[in-house]
Amino acid sequence: MSDGHAWQGHWRVRLYERVRERGYDSLSAFAEARPAIPLYILAEELGKDDVAAVQVLSGLLDEAERRKRVTRFVRDVFVREFSEGLPDGWPAMMDDANRFKVAKVLGCWFAYTPENHRERVDRASDALFATPPPSGWRPLGPDDELLLALLPDEAV
Repeated sequence: MSDGHAWQGHWRVRLYERVRERGYDSLSAFAEARPAIPLYILAEELGKDDVAAVQVLSGLLDEAERRKRVTRFVRDVFVREFSEGLPDGWPAMMDDANRFKVAKVLGCWFAYTPENHRERVDRASDALFATPPPSGWRPLGPDDELLLALLPDEAV
């Protein structure tokens, strides 16, 4: 993205036109076909110069709210942030550098979480630090067994 082109014109219309051009009836379907792909890469696929990752995030949240699947959306965002920040999986050693990487992933996840899910995300983040997953663990989608245990679906 360059020069703020993503915000020119009717960006939501443009976003959904791009999704339909690729054969999907929703942004969620487009994203689900690309599990664990960071949001910025999804945005680049839809328009390198005129679609921003935050627009994709906003569209996915809107769809999740309409479908009452916000908790799944929250797990999906975790997976996408995790794959970007920890591409080799959960660190074997939690030294200062790795602790920072994990904290950055968890912090971004929390920041992108809707207000009504933040307390649950905070508890899930604490649980990951208190009882770390196995070395190399990488969630490949929002239905990962560990993620479902940490943040089970519920109507919110």
